[in-house]
Amino acid sequence: MDRLSAMATFVRAVDTGSLSAAARSLPSSLTSVSRQISALEEHFGTRLLLRTTRQLALTDDGRVLYERAKAILGEVKEIEAALSRDRHQPSGRIRVSSPSLMGRLVIAPLLAEFLRRHPALSVDLLLVDRAVDMVEEDIHLAIRVGRLRDSQLVARKLADLRMIVCASPAYVAARGVPATPGDLAHHDCLVFSDAPGSAEWRFADDGKTGRKIRISGRLWMNSLEALAAAAKEGAGIVRVPSWQAEADLAAGRLVRLLTGYEPAPTPLHLIFQPSRLASPKIRAFTDYLVERWRGIDPFTARPPANE
Repeated sequence: MDRLSAMATFVRAVDTGSLSAAARSLPSSLTSVSRQISALEEHFGTRLLLRTTRQLALTDDGRVLYERAKAILGEVKEIEAALSRDRHQPSGRIRVSSPSLMGRLVIAPLLAEFLRRHPALSVDLLLVDRAVDMVEEDIHLAIRVGRLRDSQLVARKLADLRMIVCASPAYVAARGVPATPGDLAHHDCLVFSDAPGSAEWRFADDGKTGRKIRISGRLWMNSLEALAAAAKEGAGIVRVPSWQAEADLAAGRLVRLLTGYEPAPTPLHLIFQPSRLASPKIRAFTDYLVERWRGIDPFTARPPANE
């Protein structure tokens, strides 16, 4: 059995919804399609498909094989493209994931120039505030905030992300300025989280970054953009990326607080699977993003020198 060919047939059968439809699209005979899938089931020692008169249904093992096989077949195409004669001409579609706010305000404006440079490329930008499963969700590149766990993924550092605490001048005038992170317990804090409840804000302590303060805010949202808008209206103290607040700080709509306790910046990476390292389109997008990111100053914004 040609295992790669059998997996391709299996994926086609699932995508088309029936063995006969897979046979027509390949093209191949219905007998050949059925034989290849049966051979896969025998090889793995498990049932992959539940066949009915109208449709196919994946078993749990079948779903695992489908997701992995689809990723493997995609990687094979990447290798073929990298070794082809026109490997210096990137083509195809790139699937990229990014945190929502960063994707809208930073990544999306950079894509027009990238597409002009590479007319044979297309981009799918997925905006999600969670860590995606790059294999199961067929993501080629992901922008990841924070220190990376040990993994087999390849990472290119883009910038350092600095989190800052700020509030509106009206709030500060009414409630005062917190002198230390501990004073936040006596203030109205605006909490960003995937689920309502308390959160932890990290601060520097004697030059270290290990001090965490538990925050129980009166207002919770799962959108940093909405929280920043509420902060500008005087709802309370918010913790946001420095690049997001730069314009509001410059215009005086927000005031930067607790600058002496700001922790070290968090790294921002672009990650992808090692198997895609040779892919022309992955190299093109990675190099472009690293090049353009160098000009985005707010990502390295430091506390004011006089504070």
